[in-house]
Amino acid sequence: MVDSCCGSIYSRYKPILLMERSDQMELENAAKRCAELGNATRLSIFRLLVRAGKDGLPVGEIQRNLGIPGSTLSHHIQRLVHVGLVNQRRDSRVLYCEPQFEAVRELADYLVSECCSLQTQLDPKTVD
Repeated sequence: MVDSCCGSIYSRYKPILLMERSDQMELENAAKRCAELGNATRLSIFRLLVRAGKDGLPVGEIQRNLGIPGSTLSHHIQRLVHVGLVNQRRDSRVLYCEPQFEAVRELADYLVSECCSLQTQLDPKTVD
């Protein structure tokens, strides 16, 4: 429970002090996606896939474009797949990697979702 002396401050700053369970899950998901894109090799793979468009590229084409050994490439792609930034689909014997634009939009939206929100919450004119 909240002390009565903090009640008015608590209610005013609740979004800062408490994080809902779904918000915590979003935070963890965003952190995982950012961490995977924080690796230069994975970022290069993802940017190449973005340039290719929604249909993506065959794994062999990614390897040729970036000069990454097969086993290393497979490891990096799996990391991107695991966090939902890339989807893989098989067409006969060819394995394609497709960028998941919706996942990137979700990440970008999350990163800017609270833009400037502290300005109104911490505005001295609104504090009693």
